[in-house]
Amino acid sequence: MRAVAQRVSRAEIRIEGRSIACMEQGLLAFVGVQRGDGPEDAARIADKLVGLRVFGDARGNMNQSLLELDASLCVVSQFTLLGDCRKGRRPSYGQAAEAGLAEPLVDAVVEAARERGACVITGRFGARMQVELTNEGPVTLLVDSRQIF
Repeated sequence: MRAVAQRVSRAEIRIEGRSIACMEQGLLAFVGVQRGDGPEDAARIADKLVGLRVFGDARGNMNQSLLELDASLCVVSQFTLLGDCRKGRRPSYGQAAEAGLAEPLVDAVVEAARERGACVITGRFGARMQVELTNEGPVTLLVDSRQIF
């Protein structure tokens, strides 16, 4: 499982022009599920996202997690994170999990983050979404449950 996490000062998700989720300060995480992923990958990603110390403390150092600031986590499913661009010009998505496996695992990330105390908003699995965000910093991190990077 892979995630691209961005520290944001605000984020909003729209479907067909209607806002379905909005948040202020927190992390926006695009999450992709890989073939072979399971519940342990979802738990590992949730732990990492909730615990990342990427928010400033009183001295401005990145020493606080979203839990310490009562900030939000936005989880958006994005299979294209598993796109392989090494050959040709068209990405291959052969390593992305099928929707029947991916959707419950993305849901498991959300539930695990909530169990750890995070306020979580989400996109809608499989929907064509417009995601608007203000990346704060900018801070953007890559997270992989298999610790590839």
